[in-house]
Amino acid sequence: MQSVAWKRVLPSLFLLHFAFASALAAEPLVIAASPSMKAPVEALARAFEATHPNVQTRIYYDTGLELRWTIAGMENRAGPKTYFIGSGPIHLIAPGGDELLTRLQTKYYVLPGTLRSYATKSLVLVVPESLVEAPDSFEALAEDSTKRVAVADPTLTVLGQRTQELLRSLGIADALKGRLDVATDGRGELDHLLSGVADAAIVFGPEAVLESQRVRVVAVAPEQAVRPVVHSMAMERYCPNRVLCEEFLGFVRSPDAQTILKRLGYGVPVSGAGD
Repeated sequence: MQSVAWKRVLPSLFLLHFAFASALAAEPLVIAASPSMKAPVEALARAFEATHPNVQTRIYYDTGLELRWTIAGMENRAGPKTYFIGSGPIHLIAPGGDELLTRLQTKYYVLPGTLRSYATKSLVLVVPESLVEAPDSFEALAEDSTKRVAVADPTLTVLGQRTQELLRSLGIADALKGRLDVATDGRGELDHLLSGVADAAIVFGPEAVLESQRVRVVAVAPEQAVRPVVHSMAMERYCPNRVLCEEFLGFVRSPDAQTILKRLGYGVPVSGAGD
């Protein structure tokens, strides 16, 4: 009876041992990213793993300020250097905005020449899927005095600041005065839109995709009016495997990666941007 039980247990033990050994054998690829980039970074990481079965990506999330402190802390430890070139715990840094990477570059916390722009984020005009007679442009929205528009607070968010810039650039800010429904952020805008408080909303493309079953995009902000937000990543100075990092940075600009990003509502940087 005991031997029968062992015959049942042994295969499971072998599988566990194999899985544990495989995990140990996998090459880690550690990415420090902002929470706002969770969807694209994770999608790209999973796709990269699919073509690199011996690589296991691990993503560490924190706000831009916290990421900056983490990197600075690694670089400025008191006493003998804990890390030297090629021995650090982080491979790549993917913050929510390029301002952080610019700051890190000036301190030489990321390797020069490794910054890669991989995604852009544009403003879009969305309406409820059920709205039949919807404006088909930002200008048409301004002309229809019956429509209320949800926007993000410009004092709190980049979304609000870019929206304000767009309305001024298109010359429709005055026409929309008194019809703006100010929300805390993009999520708040969509809540207002779907609850009937607003008839339209101006959000970033990826936010619209999250509610693609209930809202539809009727217009995309022209780049001449407001520049899309650009997202980039770069190698950390002590990156433990530069060859692997270069492979990943090359992958995020590949046609397969672009397809993934577009599906998530992101755009693709113009050729050569960040190279």
